Amino acid sequence: MQSLSDMEIRDLMYLEASAAAGNFTHAARVLGINTSTISRRVGRFEDELGLAVFERGHAGVRLTTGGKAVLPHIRRALAELEAIRQAGDQNGNGIVGEVRLAVRMPPVGEPLRDLLSGWRERHPEVVLSIAEMNEWETQRAVRERRIDVALMTSHTLWPDAVTAPLYRERIVAAIPYEHPLSKCEAVNWKRLRRETILVQGWDNSHSAREFYASFMGCGVRFESHASSKQCVFALVAAGFGITLATTSQAEVVFPGVVYRPIREENAWVQVELVWCPDAEDPAVGRFVAFMRDEARSRQLF
Repeated sequence: MQSLSDMEIRDLMYLEASAAAGNFTHAARVLGINTSTISRRVGRFEDELGLAVFERGHAGVRLTTGGKAVLPHIRRALAELEAIRQAGDQNGNGIVGEVRLAVRMPPVGEPLRDLLSGWRERHPEVVLSIAEMNEWETQRAVRERRIDVALMTSHTLWPDAVTAPLYRERIVAAIPYEHPLSKCEAVNWKRLRRETILVQGWDNSHSAREFYASFMGCGVRFESHASSKQCVFALVAAGFGITLATTSQAEVVFPGVVYRPIREENAWVQVELVWCPDAEDPAVGRFVAFMRDEARSRQLF
């Protein structure tokens, strides 16, 4: 006698269909096979199991006491196998899964908010988790596969990063409410270079300061703070200086802070999509393709 491990999935399907139909002929018709095939396979299954599952008669078949005991387990096994198939199909096609996204700037405004909303509408079963990191943390996390995708400004990218342009944002000045410049409709680099410019910065990263210096030149008074943008805004509100922000960041009302446009041709920042090219997760691939294609179709860069 063969072992239980020699049983095939279709044998379980034949037995369950026969029990439901009460007749090999009807079960065979439902499954699209010959009656002799299903009768032979069920008989072999009974031999392997060492148990008569059915009582056979002119009117059809009916479960024995042993068959009644076995059938629930067969149905559970078939249900589990179907669940495995569905899970494999969904994950293999990126229908379900998780995308771990790192951001340099929180997605509080357009166009990123709209892009993420569109992604969620089309892929509601994919979990999106967001972590706010500086550029060095992001670089490490992507290389160590702790993060799948990152959104970073172009001046914070590392040399071998795999990227695609996503969108551009104008830069505005965040000014204390009582500051003389708050009375202006707009400002320029010449006026801003006279002020103390507050920036986010860490011991191993001063990319924001270097980026702003490329606009305003040398000699600008920068103060670096290893903190979130919200903390920098709080210092602005308290009168410690001025900071630069994107238009999406300026959508958030911060007490004591006013935003003024910068009338300069180069007052914008490029946001890039960054990912690991060796990543094999289908959900991540779908996310990258969606964000890249949507940005291209909307001409955001």
